[in-house]
Amino acid sequence: MISYLRGKVVTITPETAILDVNGVGYEAYCSGGAFQRLTVGAVAELYTYLQVKEDGVTLFGFASPKEKELFLKLITVSGVGPKMGISILASLSADDFAMAIATADVKRLSAVKGLGKKTAEKIILELHGKISAVEVLGASGDELTPAAESAPAKLSALDEEAVSALMGLGFTRSESVQAVKKAHDLGAKSVEEIIMKALQGGV
Repeated sequence: MISYLRGKVVTITPETAILDVNGVGYEAYCSGGAFQRLTVGAVAELYTYLQVKEDGVTLFGFASPKEKELFLKLITVSGVGPKMGISILASLSADDFAMAIATADVKRLSAVKGLGKKTAEKIILELHGKISAVEVLGASGDELTPAAESAPAKLSALDEEAVSALMGLGFTRSESVQAVKKAHDLGAKSVEEIIMKALQGGV
């Protein structure tokens, strides 16, 4: 099993990249996050998934173990193979994908080329609640500080929606409430803005 590559980037195409690892060229279909870290002629690293089929083997490359974990969960959905999985993560960042699942945003997922509405709905149905906050937080490892125990504050309907979405991603209610408050302090006004700041570790 090839699970990691480190080598010089030889070529980059719209879908794949070739890394020269000790004189051997490995071609991998890459996620959007992986492409952002690749520069022709520079040394780069990919976390990889190897698909073995009767007609050959295919490598898929990711920017981080977190992104690879999201991919592995994505391809557990019936009807979603590795090619479709990498296409989704090439079109949406890991954070955007997780937010689409948390907010049941069928429209955002359906915008991915080749992904129909029914499959998007199936992905949301099967993965909602299965993607934890730990897997979608930024690579910096920022964590939310638990809110001080106090009388619960009254939340608006919009804030309650954001809290529910964050709890669906694995945050506790107190962490979610604190995230909403901090997101407002940072200028977030919509549910999507609040959740994005939480996923990026900015709250």
